[in-house]
Amino acid sequence: MASFLHRSGPVSRYGTAAGTGALAVLLLVGICGSPAYTGWAATLTDPESGGAFYARLLAWPAWRLDADGQAGGLFAADVRAVLLVVLAVALLYLLPAAQVARVPGPVSQFFSGWAAYVLAGGLAAVLAVLLGPAPSLLGTLQGASTGAGYGFLTGWIIGVASLGGRA
Repeated sequence: MASFLHRSGPVSRYGTAAGTGALAVLLLVGICGSPAYTGWAATLTDPESGGAFYARLLAWPAWRLDADGQAGGLFAADVRAVLLVVLAVALLYLLPAAQVARVPGPVSQFFSGWAAYVLAGGLAAVLAVLLGPAPSLLGTLQGASTGAGYGFLTGWIIGVASLGGRA
């Protein structure tokens, strides 16, 4: 029949679970952390609805194109988003290796991607506070809670993106 319907060759030409998860992280932070999306999410009319809450939550790793007078400059304004991407990608590549060896399959890929994003969100928030202009214990604890909560509620997106790739 048609040769393009027949898959020949190794599965290695398809992306890795960590690679597709990393692409999802870049897209999620790039789109939902953008100034356009963040501004839109802030203007939602019903702040008490679940949809508005989730839209604002997706904007948590906000990044800016200018420092807007923030102490520390542009890097300090964007450090949380940068750390989230770097840590999530690193954890996506580190976590599945041990998981897949014990429990192969899509369930392991999903939970590894989700867990990597939860950890990355919490760690990024903690490091952003510690590297920021006014580090404090209270700010660090609040940041860890917010970042891990963000990762828990949005990490399923990264977990789904990690499905189907090779380990």
